[in-house]
Amino acid sequence: MGQEPSIAGECMLNVTVENIGELAVVECEGKIVQSKAVLKLREAVTSQTDARIVVLELSEVHAIEGGGLSMLVYLKRWTREHNIRFLLFNPSKSVRNALERARSMSEFYIATIDEMAALMVYANSRYALTG
Repeated sequence: MGQEPSIAGECMLNVTVENIGELAVVECEGKIVQSKAVLKLREAVTSQTDARIVVLELSEVHAIEGGGLSMLVYLKRWTREHNIRFLLFNPSKSVRNALERARSMSEFYIATIDEMAALMVYANSRYALTG
């Protein structure tokens, strides 16, 4: 039983950051299982030093493992130390299951669609005033 052939990009994580005023939405797509993906996520969030709120959008994350879960805990602590609110939004079923298995679900605030809509409106109105 040899190793499974890996498909190029199979374990890749795509991260897109959208800044709206003091709100940073970090959209993740792919898998947070390899150290490269975990470090990419850390860099995306810790570079948001001007944000007051960081939202991690996880609807397109198909797998997360121990290192990824540990990074979420680290990022929660890092944002708290930098006086930044850290929210998860729309975690996929596999992410929710992993958080529940690790008994980490209660550590994170998961924003509802209504809360996200309100945050976007607030961020856009604040940005319009300063921009």
